[in-house]
Amino acid sequence: MTTPSGLPHFIIAGAAKSATTWLQRSLQQSPAIFMPDHEPHFFACHYDEGMAAYEDLFAAAPAGAMRGEKSNSYLTQPEAAARIARHLPAVRLVFQLRDPVARAWSDYLMLLRRGAVDRDVARHLSPDRAAGDRFLHDGRYGHHLSRFYELFDPAQILVLKYEDLRRDPAGHLARLAAHLGLDGPLAAPLDGRVKDACAASVPRPLRRMLAPLRPILDPLRHTAPLRGLRGLVARPERYPELDPALRARIADFYRDDTAELARITGLDVSDWTTAAARPHHPARSA
Repeated sequence: MTTPSGLPHFIIAGAAKSATTWLQRSLQQSPAIFMPDHEPHFFACHYDEGMAAYEDLFAAAPAGAMRGEKSNSYLTQPEAAARIARHLPAVRLVFQLRDPVARAWSDYLMLLRRGAVDRDVARHLSPDRAAGDRFLHDGRYGHHLSRFYELFDPAQILVLKYEDLRRDPAGHLARLAAHLGLDGPLAAPLDGRVKDACAASVPRPLRRMLAPLRPILDPLRHTAPLRGLRGLVARPERYPELDPALRARIADFYRDDTAELARITGLDVSDWTTAAARPHHPARSA
């Protein structure tokens, strides 16, 4: 099977908070690859707009370029896998995963920075209170990936680990290039993090006050005056701690699902198991 004209050859489909944006930006440095800058979320959130709208996202791709996109919601949205299989049966799929405990914590801290959740960690991350909510549910990789393995040839699916990227960025990208079937070498991997959780941020009360002005301010956020103003008011984020007992309960919550992930993918997840016993550093986990 071949990729329909104008549609993507590959999709980076998750997981959130696992450096998938780093993968995207690194690939975009190569002139042989075209990817929209934003996450389309088409097969998860905008499917009713029709395939013509999806194809428009790739209209600017240079002739001969390999087309791709990144939408982390495809991993966890139940209907996305079947929709992708229906329209893109030959697509190459990439899932970059992270220790699910660290991923859940990082996701929580991201929304905490945005002011979308409070500092009651147990309320959002305790398995007996929040097992079906975003932070914990999205890390059930075995459960989510089983949908894709039922619909696609395993040879079309590449499962990568965030932890391997941290150890060997160049080798990590080389594995991705081989999976995509790229003939020439990729550009050098992006240096450093795309999103730095340790960076200073605008205090949440001020962000809430400015929220109505976002449509005006967002297009100007990278201009010198706005950067200067942000530098005057931004402060280092002070994160809560993840209680070791709660961390152990979260790890136990994922135990069976992680075993299922290893079974269906062959992925070595032994480092995730040992990570639960290490000392915890809030900012590093974000």
